[in-house]
Amino acid sequence: MLRRRPKRSLFGPYLLGSVEPALSIFSNYTGSCELPRLRWLALTVLILGGILALYPAMAETVVPSDRHAVQLSYAPVVGKVAPAVVNIYTRRRVPTSRKSLFNDPFFQRFLEGIPFGVPRERIESSLGSGVIIGPEGLIVTNQHVIAGSDEIIVVLSDRREFEAKIVGSDDKIDLAVLLINPDGEPLPFLGFGDSDGLEVGDIVLAIGNPFGVGQTVTSGIVSALGRSALGLSDWRSFIQTDAAINPGNSGGALVNLSSELIGVNTAIFSQSGGSIGIGFAIPANLVRVIVDSLVAGGKAVRPWSGILAQSVDYEIGRALGLPFPRGVIIKEIHSLSPAWEAGLRIGDVILSIDGHDIDSPQGLRYRTVTSPLGVKIPIVLFRDGKSADTKMQVVMPPEDPLRDIRVLDGPNPLSGATVGNLSPGFSQELGLEWMRTGVVVLQVESGYAARLGLRAGDIVLEIAGEKISSTEQLLGVLGQEAVEWEITIDRGGKLMSVMVRL
Repeated sequence: MLRRRPKRSLFGPYLLGSVEPALSIFSNYTGSCELPRLRWLALTVLILGGILALYPAMAETVVPSDRHAVQLSYAPVVGKVAPAVVNIYTRRRVPTSRKSLFNDPFFQRFLEGIPFGVPRERIESSLGSGVIIGPEGLIVTNQHVIAGSDEIIVVLSDRREFEAKIVGSDDKIDLAVLLINPDGEPLPFLGFGDSDGLEVGDIVLAIGNPFGVGQTVTSGIVSALGRSALGLSDWRSFIQTDAAINPGNSGGALVNLSSELIGVNTAIFSQSGGSIGIGFAIPANLVRVIVDSLVAGGKAVRPWSGILAQSVDYEIGRALGLPFPRGVIIKEIHSLSPAWEAGLRIGDVILSIDGHDIDSPQGLRYRTVTSPLGVKIPIVLFRDGKSADTKMQVVMPPEDPLRDIRVLDGPNPLSGATVGNLSPGFSQELGLEWMRTGVVVLQVESGYAARLGLRAGDIVLEIAGEKISSTEQLLGVLGQEAVEWEITIDRGGKLMSVMVRL
């Protein structure tokens, strides 16, 4: 038997489902639930009550008056920061050789002064970006943008051009500082923001000159912080962003919505050369330290802790009694270092520095380099199964012993080499680990050292069975009369021995 489907209410099944129980309760008091007039009266009361209950929330909603009220724009930020971002063009003269036919003196007599054949030199050009960080014309960019250049031209956003000179550069961090002369006119510049205050998901803008098309702005978010496995720098703690960064953006600005410089764009991860949404920037806190150092002395000197450490993995953490793997364990510590003075010892696990968790040796280096000089920073460490607190004041790496640079000559196997004593300060300047000691080769020009194949950066460990610890001792050993010399050197961590007969 077919039954008639009940008529659907205007308010839908969900509203009726909530009204029917109320009606049944209402009927208990009236005793007339079947009366249509009372049913609709109860329904009207409930609907009006619901509208009145929702009215305060509805009253807070403001309807946009025009399209400008619903438009989100970064134009105010771009208007402030774009004038401080510059384009950098470099030129380099590269000598070229003529074909062998034109090297013949007979032909050169006839071809002299005639622009024929391959020119004697060609001009290589490249482009990049930079950021004005001082009203007097101080500019920061990537070192690889200006590397090997003979001429550097800076173009401002108003199309004015200036020739720039290099104040200093640091190829380990990939930063360089330039200076232009605006004839006393103050230039727009960007102030440094606190890159440690960034969080994943923050909105950022990247400004530069991609592919030479002119100043371009792209937006994105902070994708990750503290990226270290890039092989780009020995102080690796990059900001990762999905804001489009392409060739020519290098050295450009990464800014936050407060119009502050929070990074210098430096690299992308790409298989095609174009942006795929994985770009990296040097944090502003590290940029500030390097810029101050380069401006003060023309070379980068970084704060030093005197610690060599490694990450704590699962096995090490379990052996030490850590609840889970974290921190870095100290492998070596310099006896003249601020870490030693603060009471840190080999085997301690550093958990945090100045409130920032430490999970890798690169993170430890970054926090050391960006720590202020002359200020004791709090350190949390793990020792003997429990946490402990201490404070450490980072310092500039000392030159102890003095470098004592000498040029070797005479009838010995190192004749023609320039050598010096290694120290924490000198090692950092040369890009070596601070724990390296002994005598380092700085230059090889001629003589027996050149024939031996000695290179700059080699560390002389032993000669004729005697360990070498200083240049003075080396001179004494080389002054001995000998027919055969057995020499052991350290080249990039690899030991090499050779027997030399004079």
